[in-house]
Amino acid sequence: MGNSATLLPMQKWIMAILLAAGLSGCNFSPPPKPVLPVQQTGELVVITRNSPTTYYEDAEEHLAGIEHDLVELFAKELGVKVRFVVANQFNEILPSLQNQQAHLAAAGLTITPERQKNFKFSIPYQNIRQQVVYNTVSPKPSGLKALIGQRIEVVAGSSYAEMLMEAKKKYPELSWKENASMESEELLEILAMGQLDAVVADSNIVDVLKNYLPSLGTAFDLSETQHLAWAFPRNVDNFLLEKSNDFFARIKQDGTLKRLLDRYYGHVTRLGRIDVEGFMIASNGVLPKFRRHFHRAQELTELDWRLIAAIGYQESHWDPLATSPTGVRGLMMLTGETADRLGVTDRLDPKQSILAGARYVNYLKDTVPDRIPEPDRTWIALAAYNIGYGHLEDARILAKKKKLNPDSWTDLKTTLPLLAKAEYIGEVKHGYARGSETVIFVENVRTYYDILARFEKPYQRLFSSTSDESAMPAASNQPGRKSSLGLKAPASALRPDKAAGQQAH
Repeated sequence: MGNSATLLPMQKWIMAILLAAGLSGCNFSPPPKPVLPVQQTGELVVITRNSPTTYYEDAEEHLAGIEHDLVELFAKELGVKVRFVVANQFNEILPSLQNQQAHLAAAGLTITPERQKNFKFSIPYQNIRQQVVYNTVSPKPSGLKALIGQRIEVVAGSSYAEMLMEAKKKYPELSWKENASMESEELLEILAMGQLDAVVADSNIVDVLKNYLPSLGTAFDLSETQHLAWAFPRNVDNFLLEKSNDFFARIKQDGTLKRLLDRYYGHVTRLGRIDVEGFMIASNGVLPKFRRHFHRAQELTELDWRLIAAIGYQESHWDPLATSPTGVRGLMMLTGETADRLGVTDRLDPKQSILAGARYVNYLKDTVPDRIPEPDRTWIALAAYNIGYGHLEDARILAKKKKLNPDSWTDLKTTLPLLAKAEYIGEVKHGYARGSETVIFVENVRTYYDILARFEKPYQRLFSSTSDESAMPAASNQPGRKSSLGLKAPASALRPDKAAGQQAH
């Protein structure tokens, strides 16, 4: 025992030496410096996260997402460049912002009382609700009490955890897991696989994911309406906060924000669970039979094959023998007149039908005014495909009369249904048209395209080849217009003589 007592100081001394030696060999990285004011550097540093409702790379390898688009517009208004910092985990975003590693956070953040203690927020740009989501193969939870004992997960550091902590005051036995390594989208996928009982997520996220995971259902809202906004450090430069508020006020006033929200969310709630499930089944069972024809149509028209396939499904559910009471036929549901102009000898031949439909979309995209940008250009062309170019022009004229934007698909969605109303029929050149059906057509195609873009790979031919489609007119060699969707619309040589007022099928 005496020996142990005498060795103890010696052990401490040796450990101290070893520790010092170890420390002397370590390379310490100083904490990162706070970002300098944007006015000084000309660079806006924005922290965000990778998700379909914020910032992501789309199927054509273009950066997209509502937060991405808003930030790019804001930076353009400021006259500075943007540097996005993508957080590895959601719970890294606010601490990084608090340490001033970014000028702002644009990451689908809700304004909560707890967050307002440490951060400032811009004017809100979107309203959401927190929802409890379940797998519809299980009984629907009737309320918070029904969640006791269930496997519940939420994103760590999220406002969902804050809301559940409030609920726990009433239901002390309520428990859940905070997941630091997954986003809401990943947790919802796990829920759809039956490995969880419930997940809490924002309603906009749930709306998007339901189109890919039809087994998901909304049990109930966990919160009242909440607001998404940009977050700033508590000691933010007032210049930047005021500029952001001016920016959001302006884009709300001029309709830019409405159009951006419609681009990402305007179509996501159109389809029901049965519609999505039917499309998924057909994608696995029917689509492979025609995939090579859609690929070939992309080669000859440069339209994304998944867009062509989405149109084909909306038209006929990929049934090459489909026939309507009005006489339109085939997988792309062409009229006899349109088929003749496009050189189609057999409308029931899926190869001819698919290529003709794609070429007609190109013609319509080339016909709408050059000033219309993507993606509105594509959606407006699809409206003409369904209702006819003349009726489309009637809807655009009505939009102008109502002081709306005739080049915006968001605004045309409000005037197309007016073509069926008696008080407007006399005002338009081409008379009555079922414009509401056209809106449904386009919005469904948008959703089907989104689903295909998520699950189907882009097509890139390995070798260039010349067309051997002797039954079809040659594609034009004129320069094309590359869209933000990657849907390239070359000027078409196919210009039917009576496009105005003609049903585009």
